[in-house]
Amino acid sequence: MQRRCLTILRDLGVRRSLPFEAIRERVQELRGRPLVLRELPEEVAETGVCGLWMGTDKADYIFYEARTAPLHREHIILHEIGHVLCDHHRGVTNRAEDLAGPLVGDLQLQPHFVNRLMARTSYTTSEEQEAEMIASLIQSAGKSGRPAGPLGRLGAFLGVTGVDSD
Repeated sequence: MQRRCLTILRDLGVRRSLPFEAIRERVQELRGRPLVLRELPEEVAETGVCGLWMGTDKADYIFYEARTAPLHREHIILHEIGHVLCDHHRGVTNRAEDLAGPLVGDLQLQPHFVNRLMARTSYTTSEEQEAEMIASLIQSAGKSGRPAGPLGRLGAFLGVTGVDSD
């Protein structure tokens, strides 16, 4: 699976060392539409979902749990970007329709315009595992300006950048 995911990233021209905003821009370019990031409404987060990709004809929306550490929030978003990059096709199910209600109202969309809804609650399906691998590969490549090792991981987890070693 790791080789397959590395191949997907390479073939799509998504370099693992790209800063987050550059990855977002590349996804928008590949999809030909905006990639909109939004905080997950509290009522949806309370169901156990921590991330969600909702695809429409006009835009891709990624909803993420905002009440978590910055590194975890980034990972959630990258996981959902993994679904986008892999073009996962799970349709809108009954449970997804229940989750879509609070989302489409906020976006002023009609529910029938939602083509796909991928809700992140577990990693038991191959699509979830693939999206998780994509996120992990991108995140493990490291970011410039972040110290290596435990100090860098701690700073990333806490959302601290440019930590001096003095």
